[in-house]
Amino acid sequence: MSDPRNHHALIDALGAELAPVRRLPPPWRRAAGWLLVVAAIAAALFAHYGPEGMLRRWAGTPDLAWAGVGAVLTAITAAWAAFTLGVPGRSPRWAWLPLAPALLWVGASGLGCLRDWVAPGTVVAGPHQPIGCLQFILAFSVPLSALLIWLLRRACPLRPVLTAMLIGLASAAASASLLEICHEFDAAASDLLTHALAVVLVIGINAAMGGRLLQSR
Repeated sequence: MSDPRNHHALIDALGAELAPVRRLPPPWRRAAGWLLVVAAIAAALFAHYGPEGMLRRWAGTPDLAWAGVGAVLTAITAAWAAFTLGVPGRSPRWAWLPLAPALLWVGASGLGCLRDWVAPGTVVAGPHQPIGCLQFILAFSVPLSALLIWLLRRACPLRPVLTAMLIGLASAAASASLLEICHEFDAAASDLLTHALAVVLVIGINAAMGGRLLQSR
């Protein structure tokens, strides 16, 4: 029969090697930290371009304003859902949180194509001009996605690909929101398709690469 004292000694030895684990802040607080970075970038763009052009466009064309609001809300809810899915036991239904804001974003953007007047302070984009919008969204989405992935790696999400897709959606929506500050083109089919392509690319790249990075832990 084994000596109980040996068991206690083994338990004490194993317990002495354990390092304390600091509890992660709640999802909403971690999402707010990421959104503060987005807000800082927005402040820098406002300082350079000023808010007058965006407000003039929004006042003359409410569809652009609603599309901008939808993009902002999509970024907030997608980031919140991504951090929430990083908590074990949370339902995958959290992934539906950004659906309504995304529908507002897409729907209002589509309605802008039906207008017969040009938004104040804008021009109708030519066939090659929306490429700049694509480059803008991709350029800002890369660092914003990388930051989200870095923040979420500590949480070790149980659904890495789904979480990575939400990261892509949040980053693309945030980048599209930042683009509103200096966007010089009115809503048109070519511009809308370019934005949609950028969002799909960001989500797809995150699903492929971000999912692996989140899964590696």
